[in-house]
Amino acid sequence: MKNRLHYILLLLAVLVACDKKPTDFRQYLDGHEITYPGSLDQVTVLPGNYRLQLQWAPNPDPSVTHYIVYWNNYADSLVVEAKSHTPTDTVKCTISNLQEYSYTFFINAYDAAGNKSVTREVDNARVYGDIYHANLFNRPVNTDTPFIVSYDGSSVQIKFSTPDTTNVNTAVKYTNMQGTVITKNLPATENTVVLDGYQLGTPVLYQSSYLPQKIAIDTFTTLKADTFPTIYQITQCDKTKFAEVHFPFDAGAYEGDTYLGKVWDGNATVRGYPDIYHSDDPGISLPRTVSFDMGVVYNNIATIEEIGRNCCHNPIDFEIWGIADTTGATPSLPGNDPNWKSMMEGKGWTMLTEAVRTDDGSAPKKFDFIPTPPPVRFMVMRVIKVASGTNSINMSQLTLWYRKQ
Repeated sequence: MKNRLHYILLLLAVLVACDKKPTDFRQYLDGHEITYPGSLDQVTVLPGNYRLQLQWAPNPDPSVTHYIVYWNNYADSLVVEAKSHTPTDTVKCTISNLQEYSYTFFINAYDAAGNKSVTREVDNARVYGDIYHANLFNRPVNTDTPFIVSYDGSSVQIKFSTPDTTNVNTAVKYTNMQGTVITKNLPATENTVVLDGYQLGTPVLYQSSYLPQKIAIDTFTTLKADTFPTIYQITQCDKTKFAEVHFPFDAGAYEGDTYLGKVWDGNATVRGYPDIYHSDDPGISLPRTVSFDMGVVYNNIATIEEIGRNCCHNPIDFEIWGIADTTGATPSLPGNDPNWKSMMEGKGWTMLTEAVRTDDGSAPKKFDFIPTPPPVRFMVMRVIKVASGTNSINMSQLTLWYRKQ
């Protein structure tokens, strides 16, 4: 009897429970239902200079009236009005006055009743500033061939090396022949820029700009411009001003028609006797010297070209020495004296080059001088060895160039 009573009570409890409706929970909501606006999809971060921009597609839920962006652990926030619900549009939110730092943002969509969507978290949102800015450098110059001056000097092409991947532009400023300052832009995709009408001797400045990321909203320009290496035009020295100089112990001419002046008469071909310079007394052993005056002082003497005779006695090892003023600097030893070099240096002469040839010495061949030569007007050529192994010196032509700035 007791067990039957327990069974009846349990059955009544089940029947009472089954009588409740699925919506009975609403009695606890005070007559209001909970609604959740749609959450955001992908958010794109566009970094900038002490700021950034967040972008996302508008929420298609028409009930969304605005968004709130939070950062600094919800200490800071920004309200963004929902002006569109078309997914192909873009919502843009620019946040300024940030620190150079990587931020985390939290974004919610809200309806008019204040209901909010599921939070969208955006991590590692980078902001750039002075630290990044201070570590930017101007695009490197092509040190192998930094520039090429046109033949007539009317323009110059300057060259740069491949830039950093974040480089977007290099602004180049120069002065033209009319004295006007011109700015040309060199994009990262190109390595050369032509300066039309460049005025030799005036500085060329260049300054590069960078985007820390391809989608950044701000461009960073280096803190200061750099000066391009000095641009010069290689110009031939005026041979009409050249003259022989007869220092003591210099080699003379073999005969009257083979005087030294033949080597700057402008005939730059390989010639034969007697239309050449031919030294005198072959009984004097090498090294021997010949000297000449260029007529003017050249501050940037650069290159010499030597052409030998069409058969023999051509210099294949020789030195070129230079000085601006021979007062008190006249050589006082023969070229074959073991103390000749120290004597020349002691008198203020500078060895501009030692030219060594591996051929027979007849063809035209150029030799560059030291990179930073002193001012030079007077030249001494000291011939150490000739192709024939004799003591005679034969040459057809000498030509010199300087850097015109």
